[in-house]
Amino acid sequence: MVSPVNSGNVESLLNQIRQYQAQAAQGINLSPTARVDETAVNGVGFADAIKGALNQVNSAQSSSRAMRNAYESGEDIPLTDVVMSMQKSSLAFEATLQIRNKVLKAYEDIMNMPV
Repeated sequence: MVSPVNSGNVESLLNQIRQYQAQAAQGINLSPTARVDETAVNGVGFADAIKGALNQVNSAQSSSRAMRNAYESGEDIPLTDVVMSMQKSSLAFEATLQIRNKVLKAYEDIMNMPV
């Protein structure tokens, strides 16, 4: 039997998405005169940022796998929570692949530029 969708979980997810959108909007600065060295502000380099993002994707996938296994073993976990977790991890992985593809394409474009 499928449990009904918990409106609290849906609201929580929508709030989380809105928070991410607000954070993304704050991170975008279109003014060319207001350039700031990110490492000076955050103390985080590019490699550290990439590692952190990959670790977040990995933890989302691990959490999703653990939730799925718990549900399959008969624990009292709502199916909607399991499906949402699986969709989050899938979306995170797909985004990671798209970013990788864009970076590789940019690298190839740069390497093919005449000097």
